[in-house]
Amino acid sequence: MKTDLLSNFDISESSVEAFVSDTLRGADDGELYLEYSQSESLSFDNGRLKGGSFNTDQGFGLRAVAGEAVGYAHSGSLTEDALKRAGEAVNAVTRGYSGNYAAAPSGTNSKRYGDENPIGAPSFEEKAALLAEIDAYLRAKDSKVRQVSASIAASWETIEIIRADGSRMRDTRPMTRVNVSVVTGEGSKQESGSYGIGGRRPFAEFLNEESWKYGADEALRQALVNLSADDAPAGTMDVVLGNGWPGVMLHEAVGHGLEGDFNRKKTSAFAGLMGEMVAAPGVTVVDDGTIDGTRGALTIDDEGTPSAYNVLIENGKLVGYMQDRQNARLMGMKPTGNGRRQSYAHVPMPRMTNTYMLSGDKTPDEIISSVKKGLYAVSFGGGQVDITSGKFVFSCTEAYMIENGKIGRPVKGAMLIGNGPDAMKRITMIGNDTKLDTGIGNCGKGGQWVPVGVGQPHLRMDAVTVGGTKA
Repeated sequence: MKTDLLSNFDISESSVEAFVSDTLRGADDGELYLEYSQSESLSFDNGRLKGGSFNTDQGFGLRAVAGEAVGYAHSGSLTEDALKRAGEAVNAVTRGYSGNYAAAPSGTNSKRYGDENPIGAPSFEEKAALLAEIDAYLRAKDSKVRQVSASIAASWETIEIIRADGSRMRDTRPMTRVNVSVVTGEGSKQESGSYGIGGRRPFAEFLNEESWKYGADEALRQALVNLSADDAPAGTMDVVLGNGWPGVMLHEAVGHGLEGDFNRKKTSAFAGLMGEMVAAPGVTVVDDGTIDGTRGALTIDDEGTPSAYNVLIENGKLVGYMQDRQNARLMGMKPTGNGRRQSYAHVPMPRMTNTYMLSGDKTPDEIISSVKKGLYAVSFGGGQVDITSGKFVFSCTEAYMIENGKIGRPVKGAMLIGNGPDAMKRITMIGNDTKLDTGIGNCGKGGQWVPVGVGQPHLRMDAVTVGGTKA
């Protein structure tokens, strides 16, 4: 497989380019999107290698945009016949339409990650041996360990974008991830803990002994904390959120509501609020695809627009949305480098990259000591969000009670319940310790999944509804 994807068609490159130009005549925008990808995963469970996979895929997606309409067709076959059939399908939206083809995205000289394929090294055998070593290490460390699951996954993809104006853009994207989960038990009681790390970086940064032992120890620590935890009380209380991964609540409850398509269609809780205060003073939220090597990093998005540092909420005021090219044009705004798709088989839409809140001026100790009685939520698991209303429910995977300004007993079963825009106004203290998660985020929207990063500093939120399991 040649990495110059256009040359993999059974017709000449000039013929493909001419076809794209002819097919998209009269459209407002559109492109031929080419992709070649490889992926590998290994999983170790209950003392043995449980699964392994290696996949390759290739194909193209052809898109024509006419006003609010989109014609899209895709194929896993890089042939003239497949291309012609795709052209006939997408022409359904441009027939009788006369648009002005949008200018190409600006070029970029910034590369946010290397081109190295992480699947080739270390070898399959070396990765399998490492998973077995993680399993043995955790089982030897504590007699309460009942189950260990560990996995390694990697992907490598090359994309190429060919536009009707003759411009071409290309990107090669690596991704790696390591996950460890542990189940501990005493008698009939058992609890779990997990840790994951990843990003657009070589495995060497994650598979060294210091790194994987830290991750294994963290998974075990969380499982043991939960094993000794009390049932969480329910009620309205002040809550302190930890930094890093708890930003997933910001991502879900606020971030999706700031994507351009939801606001153009007025289905977001933030629709029509540009320039208004939508969060407490001091709250600044950004989406930033320019952080090198992170899971949400992009050199260019899937329309060819360079990734950017986009301020969404500034000092509590709504100042921006995340945009792809179509929604930006229809809303009279500029694309922000957020046009993303899962693969060549999917149409691009506005999606987050690395979405996080900037630091404030309080130390974590100052925030915790300010709470007389409340909950300290260190990490989150699953959650549910309604984009239109902003309502959310998030479960805590590690949490503690705060008593008289000090961290007390761990609790399990705590859930945070609220409304995204309302929760943003309940923030009363912002920590000085913003960080991103460790590189484990996947975001779903419209049936598509893309890798993302989340983050925030420690936060204090007042009078939050907490669901619990305490009788």
